[in-house]
Amino acid sequence: MRSWVFSAQLRLRALSRLQIVQKHLMSTNANLEKEVILTKSGSAGIITLNRPKALNALNLSMIRQIYPQLKKWEEDNETSLVIIKGAGEKAFCAGGDIRAVTEAGKVGDRLAEDFFREEYILNNAIGNCQIPYVALIDGITMGGGVGLSVHGHFQVATEKTLFAMPETGIGLFPDVGGGFFLPRLEGKLGLYLALTGFRIKGRDVHQAGIATHFVKSEKIPDLERDLVSLKSPSKEDIADLLNSYHFKCKADHKFVLAEHMDKINRLFKTNSVEEILENLKEDSSPFALQNLETLKKMSPTSMKITFQQLREGATKNLTEVLVMEYRLSQSCMRGHDFYEGVRAVLIDKDQSPKWKPATLEEVTEEYLKSCFQSLGSKELKL
Repeated sequence: MRSWVFSAQLRLRALSRLQIVQKHLMSTNANLEKEVILTKSGSAGIITLNRPKALNALNLSMIRQIYPQLKKWEEDNETSLVIIKGAGEKAFCAGGDIRAVTEAGKVGDRLAEDFFREEYILNNAIGNCQIPYVALIDGITMGGGVGLSVHGHFQVATEKTLFAMPETGIGLFPDVGGGFFLPRLEGKLGLYLALTGFRIKGRDVHQAGIATHFVKSEKIPDLERDLVSLKSPSKEDIADLLNSYHFKCKADHKFVLAEHMDKINRLFKTNSVEEILENLKEDSSPFALQNLETLKKMSPTSMKITFQQLREGATKNLTEVLVMEYRLSQSCMRGHDFYEGVRAVLIDKDQSPKWKPATLEEVTEEYLKSCFQSLGSKELKL
């Protein structure tokens, strides 16, 4: 009798999780229209992420609307550029809808595959877009929001921009093409941002090389209006307009990590994550010790995956990186730390994840190698 009751409880839990996933997918058409607004103004196609209460977090239904419209605009002779922005005062896009993916992964639902696959297909389309793509990142821009912006031709930051790739703190890795753009930042800055999840704000986002331009937030409506009014603009025409706004906002500003870049380049130039921690401990400066404590809180598995991801990504193109990252995403879906990280940070919010394995030494080379292996018939096709 007890076993029957226990079995029934398990089925009810699984059903509850499945219902959450289905609720995520089976929105009404009205809701779908509200989540992302796709309009045409002049020769510009405009994408507005419209979930301000959720900080414009990206879900699968939004991806499935944006991708086909982007491809249509790309082939339309009447569309000369694409502008993407976020609704509300706080965020461009704070990331992907991780909680829905978590629930799906727990019950083996396809969303855990489909979300990453279709998100990466969209990232690749943005990175290879045949018409100028302008991202107005006027607010929080993390994770999935980075994937919607950084691979395009232009990224316009403002004083409200907050950039981060915080995935190692939730048992994931800096995906959406992080393996492509992060190792191409100055020195070891990309690896530092990837492992620590360090947050960069405002002008620093431009100075880090993540945004192409900086414009004051109050000027964004004027900039958008001027972009829309351009008649069949070339990439150079758009660059000239963005430059004119950028130079009007120029100011003496010291990069937030400027005084630490020599240390970052020296301490993070290693052959392993373990060596980075050893270097930070030996350096023993306040900056080094602070980052040592930060890294000790991160998932050991995620840090090792991320280190290898950026090392391999440095010599791959964006498409190759996204294929690699899809393999890694599915490895994380099969593992423990992603679910535990989301629980600790986003659900229970106790900020005390119990990582398995708990130490870097326990994450074996054999396991790491398996994370990067081909998925065969389930491989991402781009």
